[in-house]
Amino acid sequence: MPNRTWFITGISGGFGRLMTGQLLERGDRVAGTARKLEALGDLKSRYQDQLWLASLDLTDLPAIHRVVDAAFAAFSRRIDVIVNNAGYGLIGAVEELSEEQIIHQVNTNLLGSILVVRAALPHLRAQGNGRILQLSSMGGQIAFPGLSLYHTTKWAVEGFFESTAQDIAPFNIQTTLVEPGGARTGFFSSGSTAYGQALPEYANTPAGAARKRIEGGSYVPPGDPAKMVRAIISSVDEENAPKRLVLGGDAYTMIHEALTDRLDRLEAQKDLAFSTDFSPSSVE
Repeated sequence: MPNRTWFITGISGGFGRLMTGQLLERGDRVAGTARKLEALGDLKSRYQDQLWLASLDLTDLPAIHRVVDAAFAAFSRRIDVIVNNAGYGLIGAVEELSEEQIIHQVNTNLLGSILVVRAALPHLRAQGNGRILQLSSMGGQIAFPGLSLYHTTKWAVEGFFESTAQDIAPFNIQTTLVEPGGARTGFFSSGSTAYGQALPEYANTPAGAARKRIEGGSYVPPGDPAKMVRAIISSVDEENAPKRLVLGGDAYTMIHEALTDRLDRLEAQKDLAFSTDFSPSSVE
């Protein structure tokens, strides 16, 4: 397989750290970003010129373009794969979230990803090809209580890629939405999750139950993150990028159930839907 150059956001932990490690070990080059670079000293000392690092907080929207441009310049203006990985979870019913939390979640998970793509596209077009991988979630196809803003960002970024993939296909740039299920990355316990202020009115609701399960540590994700990362990397070797990459038995099962239910409900409304069209004989 050819050695590639990757741009990856959020490489200080989770999928980003694992992906960076696997890529560097096999000889690829990585331009990686993180809010705090101290945790990456071991990788930098070991891989040196293979690893380019920049501090980037995706809520600093003006900085995104500067960092992406600098990454391309550092690697002779060619990066093969863009990976939007950075993001976090926000737990709480919408009443339990502050306006600041809502804005921060949208800026990080959604606007940050969009602006990374926007900044990278001129470079990818100039080089004549490229891949963009967007870390979404099974939560981009289904929804759980107590995660409304997290799901908002994931459903929205999927809509963005559904359209953008068509816009950039003529330039030989392909995209993949990665939809992992629960993985043992420490997502709920490593600072990758924020919490709204619990309201007593929600204590005995589905949102309250979800919060208790997560805060209590009783949820044990089934997914092996190292295997998931290997599958993500391997997807880039496919000539035709998969539009979506579902990873984890829980993701497959719950997405399948949700799509089946959605299709059944759509079919039940078929006659109603067509009945609201103008009849063929109507004159406007």
